[in-house]
Amino acid sequence: MTAIAHPGLVWCGIALAAFAMMYGVIAYIAVSIRIRPSGFIRRDPPPVTILKPLCGADRETYQCLRSFCDQNYPQFQIVFGVRDSTDPALEVVERLRAEFPRVDFAVAVDRRQHGTNRKVSNLINMMPLARHDHLILSDSDVIVKRDYLAKIAGPLLDGGVGIVTCAYRGCPRRGLWPLLGSMFINEWFMPSVRVAAMAGSRAFAFGTTIAIRRQVLDRIGGFATVANQLADDYRLGELTRALGLRTVLSEVMVETSVAEHSFGALVRHELRWLRTIRALRPVGYALCFITFGMPVAGLGVLLAKGAAPALGMLCVAALTRVMLHMSVRGAGSSPLQIALLPLRDTLSFVLWGWSFFTRSVQWREERYRVGRDGSVQLVEDLTP
Repeated sequence: MTAIAHPGLVWCGIALAAFAMMYGVIAYIAVSIRIRPSGFIRRDPPPVTILKPLCGADRETYQCLRSFCDQNYPQFQIVFGVRDSTDPALEVVERLRAEFPRVDFAVAVDRRQHGTNRKVSNLINMMPLARHDHLILSDSDVIVKRDYLAKIAGPLLDGGVGIVTCAYRGCPRRGLWPLLGSMFINEWFMPSVRVAAMAGSRAFAFGTTIAIRRQVLDRIGGFATVANQLADDYRLGELTRALGLRTVLSEVMVETSVAEHSFGALVRHELRWLRTIRALRPVGYALCFITFGMPVAGLGVLLAKGAAPALGMLCVAALTRVMLHMSVRGAGSSPLQIALLPLRDTLSFVLWGWSFFTRSVQWREERYRVGRDGSVQLVEDLTP
């Protein structure tokens, strides 16, 4: 005897599939639209200081840091910061100093800790060496093109701009886990940013690039204001917008290395990411389940007991998901990567659900507890 589906569940399933399908279409449109140039780069470029907090070095560190030294820009300074004089990143800095003798380098070696966020502590220790009033913060694993500074610094000449940030692309090392990690960035996180930006939101800021004037940084209380925040980049944007200043999303696209060495490392990194978003925007995060297209549409089909409308919407959701992937990856795609799409989206959906059950995150070799305001408290040092 065949069970009869409850009409309420059927309609719920169809609605779930519809929402997942519609988001997939919107996300594809959003990533297909190019960000318009800011139009600020024609004025005389201001001298800038690039702040590069460092902690350790890997095989990409030299190329990443070198790209910031090799800029087509008239006057800039680079300040590097480490906690320990034995940090291997200092060897890379000395190599760059020899290769680019005309670049204005400064290095801060300082173990003083200001709050629980080690990167922000590093920035606080670096600030006395910053000579210019236009500052650009960027993570150590970012690689940029030669026109990066010209395009990023220009909008800061507008007094109504608080910060300038930019989108980024994850570039995976060889292997399955880095590939899945890059898909999380390129095919879920950044499309969600593009959708928000297309809707007019500028409630974001990314550690890959934050450009800010010293005067604005002083007005919000300096880096000390975010010394206990996990998402220090997001908070900097939020604090500047509270002053009535705009956040500019630059047309620049930078690249960041994705080097997850195991499934466990991938899960820990993405859970930290998701729990950070949850702490910052709890309501929006709770509703973002529709962004995990195929598994959510598939769940809708199950609830609807295979109803034809839900099945049709699942097919459209799957098609738009492939189109999104092809739009992001282009010629770099492969049949294997397309076959991984259901696995990637299902893993994201599972981790989204898991993120509601705990507030602890692992950041490098330390475990933290994330507060409801996005602050972090050290729970355990995992260093051997």
